[in-house]
Amino acid sequence: MPSFDIVSEFDKHEAANAVDQANREIQTRFDFKGVKASFTLEGEVVHLEAEVDFQLQQMLDVLRNKLISRSIDARCMDVKDPELAGVKARQDVTLKQGLEQEDAKRIVKEIKASKVKVQAAIQGDKVRVTGKKRDDLQQVMALLRGEQGPDLPLQFNNFRD
Repeated sequence: MPSFDIVSEFDKHEAANAVDQANREIQTRFDFKGVKASFTLEGEVVHLEAEVDFQLQQMLDVLRNKLISRSIDARCMDVKDPELAGVKARQDVTLKQGLEQEDAKRIVKEIKASKVKVQAAIQGDKVRVTGKKRDDLQQVMALLRGEQGPDLPLQFNNFRD
């Protein structure tokens, strides 16, 4: 029986490369000359550090662009509020990976509401979809990628025929 998995993940190596590229761009930009600004990656958290809040917003845009250019969906970014302390401003960005339980339930509910003849089951941090026809599975993929689909960075892998 054909099946596939719905997951939400990113390549950690590509994320590290994106952070390195963002650091290099900040060092060469004219509006950051003489400013102590940097990105550091610890696990799945990117720490942004600059002198003022406005620079953090600029750095956030640079990071978002570098992640997108490295084929990482920008919707996986969970941006925390900036912390302002004297002459330093800090902000954390968590790169989310895996489907949370309520998101997985919402995806299953959406698949069942579409009346496509498939079964969806939650398996840990992914959703397995099985059906009799390959066309039904492709219809589910199109549904989740469309505008009515969830606003999550979804990937479809482990396609079995």
